[in-house]
Amino acid sequence: MSTVSIKDIARVAKVSHSTVSRALHNSPLVNRETAERIRRIAEEMGYRPSAVARSLVTRKTKTIGVVVTTIADPFIAEVVSGIEEVANDHGYSVFLANSNADPDREIKVVHSFHERRVDGILVTASRVGALYMDHLSEMKVPIVLINNQHPGEFVHSVMIDNVTASRAATEHLIQLGHRRIAYIGDQFGYQSDTERFAGYRQALERAGLTFQPELVVHGDGKPEGGMRAMERLLALAPPPTAVFCYNDMTALGALRVARMKGFRVPEDISLVGFDDLFIASYTEPPLTTIRQPKRQMGRQAMALLLQLLKGGDSQQTIWVQGELIVRASTAPPRKEEAYVRPHS
Repeated sequence: MSTVSIKDIARVAKVSHSTVSRALHNSPLVNRETAERIRRIAEEMGYRPSAVARSLVTRKTKTIGVVVTTIADPFIAEVVSGIEEVANDHGYSVFLANSNADPDREIKVVHSFHERRVDGILVTASRVGALYMDHLSEMKVPIVLINNQHPGEFVHSVMIDNVTASRAATEHLIQLGHRRIAYIGDQFGYQSDTERFAGYRQALERAGLTFQPELVVHGDGKPEGGMRAMERLLALAPPPTAVFCYNDMTALGALRVARMKGFRVPEDISLVGFDDLFIASYTEPPLTTIRQPKRQMGRQAMALLLQLLKGGDSQQTIWVQGELIVRASTAPPRKEEAYVRPHS
């Protein structure tokens, strides 16, 4: 089916192109009877206004650019779903681009979106963060960050309260009776890792437990890194009785190694993740974790961007809270005197 143009409507209505254009834009220069006839003909012919042509008039493209670290991350997928829900409700289309967690590439993608005249930009897990302040006045395009990974605050952000959530996860293990609690972090040293480690330390200190550096190892935020880190922890004498993981993907790798080494979860060792990805409730045993309100974060970020697009000067960081979801991967530790290292 061919696209109906203003030229086609003008031919049928027997008027000039400019008259059709004015009628479709409700110009007072066209009398009401003629304008109504032109609009009726346009509707009967199935005319749909060109987004490009409309943007030339309004100087708005009704498009939003979203920069993600990787489209393969299930956490990102849920955040983007929340963004699209609000964007679509307000007539915006969403363009997606990958930064591969590379700060230079992230900046290039943002500038590319600007060159394509998007109305606003959202960046998930930004590696650039507050450095965008130098670009805002130059680009004149509002930017909102989601879970900024760069140290320092950015004026328009939606953030998870990592410290409080991680403290709750560690306190859950302490309340179960664990005293030798390990933390598997992220080797890249992102801001979320720094904050989750801080929450872990705070919980230990509040409980009067001595921090043991050997119980802190680093993965890479992926199952493979979780496997390598868990191997190091289980080689300790004695090994930890519980492990708090930077995210659920890390916990998946840790769970696999525990089984390979003959450790039962949670009988021999308890595991806690972070994110509450959909797979967390389907592991064996189901994973205790911190639930991030992923869709809510996407919706709130898009709502904040809409405020900025309307001319609002909302310089704020919106903090959202995580929720401890207790499942079957955590339990009280075994009595030390009964502990026997499993055979690997």
